[in-house]
Amino acid sequence: MKPFTKLTSVAAPLKVVNVDTDMIIPKQYLKTIQRTGLGKALFAEKRYDDKGNENPDFVLNKPAYRNAEILVAGDNFGCGSSREHAPWALLDFGIRCVISTSFADIFYNNCFKNGILPIKVSQEDLDKLFDDADRGSNATLTVDLAAQEIKGPDGGTVKFEIDPFRKHCLLNGLDDIGLTMQKRAAIDGFERKASESRPWM
Repeated sequence: MKPFTKLTSVAAPLKVVNVDTDMIIPKQYLKTIQRTGLGKALFAEKRYDDKGNENPDFVLNKPAYRNAEILVAGDNFGCGSSREHAPWALLDFGIRCVISTSFADIFYNNCFKNGILPIKVSQEDLDKLFDDADRGSNATLTVDLAAQEIKGPDGGTVKFEIDPFRKHCLLNGLDDIGLTMQKRAAIDGFERKASESRPWM
């Protein structure tokens, strides 16, 4: 998993509450277990019309936000069914950080397991970040995970809280497999002893 340390990017404002996982990645795209290739289907029912043409009014289709790596969104982001394809689609599109006042628990946990930083802020701070994001190509935010702060284009700072263990994992690019592999020497030792004591296995 790619470490998350400091990210500077245009921030796309998605002023919608209760964005569910079906909106993030519609059910017809769930046939694959591949983590790549889902970016094109991110918010598909909002990004495209019935003929597959881009909807010019959707925020991620606007020139200023096509390469956004930060998404500023309304309350209760990621609610609905517990599909891990949702963070996969965000990450494949290029989104590495989602900022909201609250997240659905399963989506929130899945973000950390896939290298996305979900940040919870107050409504007051979210409103400030929406104002920053509304500036289009000038809507550059810097998210510093080590310092636990978001810096806006005018130098304003928003502090945020995060669980220390999750912070450690993101800073070091450790998903569940990575955490397990940190114990590789002990695992190899156990397997070796087991093989020696039970050679018939």
